[in-house]
Amino acid sequence: MNEVQQKLLRQLPDVDHLLQRPRLLKWQEKTSRKAVRDAVRAVLDRRRQAILDGQATAPFSADAFDQAVIACLQHEKTGHLRRVINATGTILHTNLGRSVFSPELARHIADVSCHYSNLEYDLPSGKRGLRYDHVRSLICDLTGAEDALVVNNNAAAVLLTLASLTAGREVVISRGELVEIGGSFRIPEVIEQSGSTICEVGTTNKTHLRDYEKVIGEKTAALMKVHTSNYRIIGFTETVSPAALAELAHTYDLPCIHDLGSGLFVDLERFGLPHEPTVREALEAGCDVVTFSGDKLLGGPQAGIIAGKAAYLQTMKHHPLLRALRVDKMTMACLEGTLQAYRNDTARRHIPTLRCLAQTKEEGRQRAVQLLLKLEAAQLPADLELIEVDDCIGGGACPDVSLPGWAVTVKVEDRPPEKLAEQLRFTEVPIIARIVHDRVVLSQRTIGDDEFDDLVRMLGRVLNS
Repeated sequence: MNEVQQKLLRQLPDVDHLLQRPRLLKWQEKTSRKAVRDAVRAVLDRRRQAILDGQATAPFSADAFDQAVIACLQHEKTGHLRRVINATGTILHTNLGRSVFSPELARHIADVSCHYSNLEYDLPSGKRGLRYDHVRSLICDLTGAEDALVVNNNAAAVLLTLASLTAGREVVISRGELVEIGGSFRIPEVIEQSGSTICEVGTTNKTHLRDYEKVIGEKTAALMKVHTSNYRIIGFTETVSPAALAELAHTYDLPCIHDLGSGLFVDLERFGLPHEPTVREALEAGCDVVTFSGDKLLGGPQAGIIAGKAAYLQTMKHHPLLRALRVDKMTMACLEGTLQAYRNDTARRHIPTLRCLAQTKEEGRQRAVQLLLKLEAAQLPADLELIEVDDCIGGGACPDVSLPGWAVTVKVEDRPPEKLAEQLRFTEVPIIARIVHDRVVLSQRTIGDDEFDDLVRMLGRVLNS
């Protein structure tokens, strides 16, 4: 340690002295003495280490120290999990929380969360009720199912279904449908954890109905189909339809289980997109149990929904695993509000995911022009340009579908796009963008109307700093 470093270290005041500074005393009134003391110690430790590393050479500044402590306190107050602006154009961005909710739905969730609720209380009878009854009839009305159940995600829905109906026996499934569902979890692993045995049939690209039939025996508990919603095999392929598989299962008095992955209540062809099977279609094809996600194409909360024949659902409702997989009141409130929007035929207006999916190219252009005008009005020191882009659905849904859209690009002289994108992530309201051809791209599709002003303000802070 040299003489300069020793001098700088001696300049550092003690914690109690710093806690008496006026600005920090005000923060002790806002938070607590402990919170401010912890922040002071953290900033002192950083300053001390910077001196030892030779990175700090300026004399100690009390005002600068105050500001660093306040910044630390503000960061702690904000929390680690926070709101971001999704400017990537990926609607169901798994890393960014997938579906977002409308303000009306958020108010309903807040109202239920901030007060006691009738989660498991039947108001008419004054006796204990079932939490699943809040959404059961809605799901049945929308899908045509006899009964329905909700757990915490679709993997849990598959796990509970198999643990209840096939444990200790064989599940027959096509080799081409043994998919990885995200986070390195795979359908074969979920089946094995249910206590069931996998019986693979067919090949990766071709499976015929006779492949299923020739393996059915005394150990067979169910025939299972998995919709490969997160990838596509094209070319020399063949799969068995849900209707054909269900008919075969019923011939041998077996249940047909269909994991749809991304559940749908509306036909995407209404929005000019390729057809994806809906839950109602799967049930009308004869499938006995259909499982799907609540937070993908449905546009609701993270949940796994099970719909199908009442006899099979009753077995699941009495399985001890259900207790470990059940959802809380916030999920139930959010799912109920989402389902009500579908029942009332207001889903396109009130479910942001559907609104993004249904956006036409001209609607996208109008919104991009609106964003560009706001950015230009702020007189930012940057080159702005309106461009056409390809957005995507994301969330492991419709992987081969591109959504023609519009975006505003930002280029700053002497500032690499990677650096600008990084700086945008560290603003008060972080902006997550993509980079195309050395320009930062802000896709309007996934930016809410109420976020345009925040985006302009955050970008202005970064560019003018």
